[in-house]
Amino acid sequence: MWESICLTLAATAGNNIGKVLQKKGTIILPPLSLKLKVIRAYAVNKPWALGFLMDIVGALLMLRALSLAPVSVVQPVSGCGLAILSVFSHFYLKEVMNVFDWIGITVAGIGTIGVGAGGEEQEASLISVFQLLWLALVVAILFVLLNAWLHIFKRQRREQELGEYEVVEEIIYGLESGILFGMASVVSKMGFVFVEQGFSAMFIPMCISISICCSGTGFFYQTRGLKHGRAIVVSTCAAVASIVTGVVAGMFALGEKLPSSPSGRLLLLLGWLLIMLGVVLLVTSSRLIRHLPRSFRRSRQTSLERGFNIRRTPSHTPKDTNPSAVIQAATLHHLLSSPSKDKD
Repeated sequence: MWESICLTLAATAGNNIGKVLQKKGTIILPPLSLKLKVIRAYAVNKPWALGFLMDIVGALLMLRALSLAPVSVVQPVSGCGLAILSVFSHFYLKEVMNVFDWIGITVAGIGTIGVGAGGEEQEASLISVFQLLWLALVVAILFVLLNAWLHIFKRQRREQELGEYEVVEEIIYGLESGILFGMASVVSKMGFVFVEQGFSAMFIPMCISISICCSGTGFFYQTRGLKHGRAIVVSTCAAVASIVTGVVAGMFALGEKLPSSPSGRLLLLLGWLLIMLGVVLLVTSSRLIRHLPRSFRRSRQTSLERGFNIRRTPSHTPKDTNPSAVIQAATLHHLLSSPSKDKD
């Protein structure tokens, strides 16, 4: 179990850090196209090439983790990618994090330990065709209801001539993208389970292809939400929906079970809860810090900046700060994993 958790952490770190490096590399690159000159420019750009390689390696490690452990364990642990990315941005991008960022990282780390201590190896159970049909039907009904709800609010917004997005629209786009991200992991796991049950090995690439389609569609919905909505709402809903979908679908469609011992069940459930809480804290930290007393915020910010300046030597102090390199850790993952917003 610990092997699969370490693989998941390495995979999600590679995915998230890889996207940061790719984003950093594209600052001086032209828009990606199929022209040979453009492709060569991307290939020789070291940050982009390294980020692309880390992204690919992360995806392969995630598939390996899914082949070893239940998706109800892998999917929640993958939510710690935001915590890993926050630490990376602090040391590599020199991003100063607030107290809620560090609390979120600590809570998510404790939750990962709880999942590892409570989880147990499980034998592959038979996948029922009826369970898969029920899963597909439930997901389809959810999307019909969410899109109908979205259509109603859009029509009301047009009738009232409101220019800004309603919070309901942001929540719906976040839920839809999170459900698809969770389903991508479930579908990938299905391929390995089918092979364990004696089916053709062709089920693995087939399920992986479907998983890629689910992830791509999820990024599409997430991008639509981030384009005009608030990243804090869309990102939180997507992260929580992804974890819940992976856990629920893994148990009901793939036959995954809770640990047999009461202590194992308690640790696993507590680990799930702490990981979700840590992710929410990381995403909402910039908003939460505003509710602290002003005197505490000022003293905390001063101490952080003092420690940050002490660690930096004069040779590492740039004359002009590049604004494109200063990214808030709370929304870094979700903003960099989707296309940039259009300027107003």
